[in-house]
Amino acid sequence: MAKIFVTGSTDGLGFLTAKRLIKEGNEVVLHARNQQRAEEVKLKLPQAKNVVIGDLSSQVEIESLVKQINDLGPFDTIIHNAGVYTGNKKLTFQVNVLAPYLLTALVKKPKRLIYISSGMHYGSCLDLKNLSNLDYSGSKLQILLFAKLLARLWSDVTTTVVDPGWVPTKMGGPAANDDLTLGYTTQVWLATLDDAGISGTYYHHMKPDRYDSRVDNQATQNKFLIALEKITGVKLPQ
Repeated sequence: MAKIFVTGSTDGLGFLTAKRLIKEGNEVVLHARNQQRAEEVKLKLPQAKNVVIGDLSSQVEIESLVKQINDLGPFDTIIHNAGVYTGNKKLTFQVNVLAPYLLTALVKKPKRLIYISSGMHYGSCLDLKNLSNLDYSGSKLQILLFAKLLARLWSDVTTTVVDPGWVPTKMGGPAANDDLTLGYTTQVWLATLDDAGISGTYYHHMKPDRYDSRVDNQATQNKFLIALEKITGVKLPQ
């Protein structure tokens, strides 16, 4: 049994991931954006160990969320699942990039970190001088870049990245033609996998997959980290 925290776990892939992990006997803590969503998910998944609350679009709320998580931790695995798909660049950057960065930097280190990217990251824009100038695809490139950086700097944590595919969730929409179950199976598998040798691997449907090679450039990784630290005022522990 593992102790696991999943962000954005009131619906979609986060909820399905948490549900399967609970079914397999793990101790799972959920995350909701607000009190109402927390109450709703408690009814749907009463077996969950706890639900922490915080809006990932607000750094103040993220800092409150950090305290809640650390009070319940440390965790064996943290799955950074939460994300938004919107034309609002500021919101996209805050939720999809800054929130996972802050939670990673401020929450006690787990044994395993899993980040959700997307096949849409490939070839997207990366403006290191203006990180918030991005769309959804760009945010998923940035989170992959961050995970690759972590895999290099944090040898004591197994860091992996998952492309769940285009699946028919609320975000993916009804036109999505990928397999919904495969959309969360990789995260479930990685959440309890004791294999440090896979750190830095990018997965799609249980198998390593191709990704944008720019994320392996160490100079790019370092510039990205410096920019994140400057924007947030929070340094990543080394």
